[in-house]
Amino acid sequence: MVITQRRKLGRSELEVSPISFGGNVFGWTIDENSSFEILDSFIEAGGNFIDTADVYSKWVPGNQGGESETILGKWLKQRGNRDQVVIATKVGNDMDVRGQGLSREHIQQAVEDSLQRLQTDYIDLYQSHIDDENTPLEETLETYAELIRQGKVRAIGASNYSAERLGQALEISRQHGYPRYESLQPRYNLYDRDGYEQDLQQICQEQEIGVINYSSLCSGFLSGKYRSEKDLSISLRGNSVKRYLNPRGLQILEAIDRVATTYNFTPTQVSLAWLIANPSITAPIVSATKVEQLNDIIKAVNIKLDQDAIDLLNQASSSNT
Repeated sequence: MVITQRRKLGRSELEVSPISFGGNVFGWTIDENSSFEILDSFIEAGGNFIDTADVYSKWVPGNQGGESETILGKWLKQRGNRDQVVIATKVGNDMDVRGQGLSREHIQQAVEDSLQRLQTDYIDLYQSHIDDENTPLEETLETYAELIRQGKVRAIGASNYSAERLGQALEISRQHGYPRYESLQPRYNLYDRDGYEQDLQQICQEQEIGVINYSSLCSGFLSGKYRSEKDLSISLRGNSVKRYLNPRGLQILEAIDRVATTYNFTPTQVSLAWLIANPSITAPIVSATKVEQLNDIIKAVNIKLDQDAIDLLNQASSSNT
């Protein structure tokens, strides 16, 4: 199964596979060798879009942030395939002594750090990881404009922005001739729908903003491997799944199971196919720690859910049910 599709990211020149591989696992749940194996498999399967962040994976004891970018950079260097891959990374989260936020000074230092770790001279998509209300949007966007002029960044995106702040940023870009956010990275999946669908989805569609949603499988919950609290111990991410183990979450799993059984898909494939079928979604971000998991994910790209299946999943996952 090979991915041949490419989707335009917003109005940028970037063309990406319909799924993005999430690099938060590099240096966390998989080591360097396993990361290389997963990355090789993703590229061989036709994927070309890899998402990471400078802060990954600072939360692991003994880490300081930058581990994911460092592993990805080593892989790019060894494989010599930089021009075949779209690399997305982020700035703004707390990097301890190296600072945080979206000020001109911090972005200028952070981009150099990321470029060094990634062993490249440009970043395809540079994203504001979290909104920084203490820094004027004009300062942030003007700094990005400079980086694009310098050839260090090709396009910019926003992550975890409200519809109001995203709209303000787009208007400032328009007024001043700054580059605009071409992508948005919100939390969005069959369980977590309201935050994106209520306000953000409309602005993204109206403004032709690419959407690369994270937590596509609810930290693995929507893969169906967590059915009760006793299942939480099977992975390092188990604790983050506990909040989904409620009547609504189990109702969603039941609907996923029905679709999976009817069409001979896996729960992972059904959950991702539902996202990919949404015309406002460009490329869900998904991680894997084993090649077998990745193969399961890749197959979702070529699955076309019919309207009955989509309606069933929509109804089961509606926050009004």
